[in-house]
Amino acid sequence: MRVPRNHLTPGQKASDRATAFFGSWNFLVVLMIFIAFWVLINSMMLIKGWDPYPFILLNFVVSLLTVFQAAIILMSQERAAERDRIQAKYDYQINRKAEREISEVQKELRDIKKAVVKKKKK
Repeated sequence: MRVPRNHLTPGQKASDRATAFFGSWNFLVVLMIFIAFWVLINSMMLIKGWDPYPFILLNFVVSLLTVFQAAIILMSQERAAERDRIQAKYDYQINRKAEREISEVQKELRDIKKAVVKKKKK
């Protein structure tokens, strides 16, 4: 049982899309290229005095990225946990219904067995 997408808020939809991207190889490749580009530009001093070694500004940017990324991923995980709770509740209800039906079938089989045994004794 899935929560329909049209019942999601724009923020929930955005966090799901962002989490899908942040958890992908595409993101890792883009991030590695970005960091390599940043280090290359600053190591060669193409932009004088912008962010010299040890790249404090780069460290700050990556730290901010991880803070926002963690918050977005946590929101998405919370929604996934809620979906899992709904699914578990639904599964439990189905299992209870199946258990009742199996009990009824077992009772009917016992009744049939008793009737067959009585018929054989006669």
